[in-house]
Amino acid sequence: MSETQRRVAIIGAGVAGLTQAIALKTKLKFRNFTIYEQGSEVGGVWNTNTYPGCSSDIHIHWYSLSTDLYPYWNKSHGLQPEIQAYWVKLSKKYDLYPHIAFNTKVLSAEWDDAKQQYIVITEDVFSGKKTMSVAHVVISACGILESPKIPYEIPGVQKFQGTSFHSARWPSSIDLQNKRVAVIGNSSSGAQFVPYISEDPSVKVVHFIRTPTWFMTQPHIPYSDTAKWIFANIPLVMRLHRAWVTFWHIAFLHLPVDDKALQKQRNAMSKYILDNTPDRYHSHMIPDHPPGCKRSVADRGFLKCLYRSNVTLNFDGVAEIVENGIITKTGEMLPFDVIVYATGFISERYPIHVRGSNGATVQGYYDAHDGPTAYIGTAVPDIPNFYLVIVIITGPNTGAGTSAILIAELQIAYILQLIEPVLAGSVSSFTVKAVPTDTYNAKLQERISRSVYVHCFSWMRTNGTGKLFHPFPWSVSFLWWWLRKPNWDHYTAIGAEKWVWARRRKTVKSILKCAAVLTLLRSYINGSVQQMLYDMWQATTVTCGYLSKFTLSL
Repeated sequence: MSETQRRVAIIGAGVAGLTQAIALKTKLKFRNFTIYEQGSEVGGVWNTNTYPGCSSDIHIHWYSLSTDLYPYWNKSHGLQPEIQAYWVKLSKKYDLYPHIAFNTKVLSAEWDDAKQQYIVITEDVFSGKKTMSVAHVVISACGILESPKIPYEIPGVQKFQGTSFHSARWPSSIDLQNKRVAVIGNSSSGAQFVPYISEDPSVKVVHFIRTPTWFMTQPHIPYSDTAKWIFANIPLVMRLHRAWVTFWHIAFLHLPVDDKALQKQRNAMSKYILDNTPDRYHSHMIPDHPPGCKRSVADRGFLKCLYRSNVTLNFDGVAEIVENGIITKTGEMLPFDVIVYATGFISERYPIHVRGSNGATVQGYYDAHDGPTAYIGTAVPDIPNFYLVIVIITGPNTGAGTSAILIAELQIAYILQLIEPVLAGSVSSFTVKAVPTDTYNAKLQERISRSVYVHCFSWMRTNGTGKLFHPFPWSVSFLWWWLRKPNWDHYTAIGAEKWVWARRRKTVKSILKCAAVLTLLRSYINGSVQQMLYDMWQATTVTCGYLSKFTLSL
């Protein structure tokens, strides 16, 4: 079939969605795709999260596409404005804007078995107008950082008469000067913006912490103009720098994790926290859970800002929110003008209705398996031609403690191999089988059950204490190996006759080439043309005998 007869729908114009679109254009030369983005600009989390101090936790040269390194990063860890600008620049470079439907929310995607295609329903976020379209492949790159979690379990959340918002929806017009600000939640975002907003001594900040977290030092090291020039003008230097950063991160992940090593890590992190925190907080700052059980928070000034007179930590707990402030669990009433929720995101539910074959849905599969579950974090049984690309959680159990860009590139290279035959018209659909998916996840969960992750309440678990759906429990090299190429025996193919015969012909050619090379090599060693002809006849006979038995199973 021609390209115009096959269409790809990509959900989300964030990091993963844009990377997928670039790969479609550059690797497959395919252009009949649409990216549905409910925001008004590309960038995803880097477009919507504009709170002060928002930055990457991963070294910025590793948080860039391997195909599009950028020599002019200002520091070792990028701030939100320059990361957002990087993805806008790439979108323009690869002419992606004509493919993006902005301010458009995907409501559902339902598979038509007879036509082997999805019916995609979208909605304009402003007018509410719904539109129907068709896609033969749907790629989910929507992530979870689009769904902020407001703690409605706290009584009175909606009673507050002042200004309140989630950190992921920071108002551009907000002026905190001379304001009393409550920060609820000890997440990574809270640790990033509290040092910034408290630089103004007129802003009085009370930071409510329910559970202390582990901090690790992570300074933002500036790149000099000389370093930027070298990256831009001397071949391979920037790529070698990125390789060194990658090696350092991956080597760290391979450090021993026995009890002795964990205790040593705990002691070092405890010392760092206590050495950088006012004495009055020491009894509250060391977590009960072991390091690594939850995401450790990069300290880029948070602990130091606790010495400011306008910053207070409160460990009493929030009992109720009232019209003009917060009542703690000790009964104290604290008045506030602004409440900022740094309480994370809704992470365990898939945000879109996607229905595949036999009435199966993505969320239904998650529910049946006690939380987000997929085959190598990428495909879901009974959901044909549907693939997940990591954006924090979208790909279950793809959190390998490494760059999300790296994981996305690995997944996308894998997905391209699955969708290329579909887009070429030689296959109608691929669907991952249930048995290999169950086998993979049983092995994965067994490994996780012996890890540090099971020792605490966490957003990475269903309902906080159930199944762990985020961590990848092995080295990222295992993920690379499993995603390097599909195991076609683990997929059911429909309408694949052309593709099957093409693969058979390719296999036959490969066998014949190998037989010819081996025959010539042996003949060269023997030095006999007569022997060469005999060997070629013998090799051909053996090969033909093998091919007569050869079948390709899917």
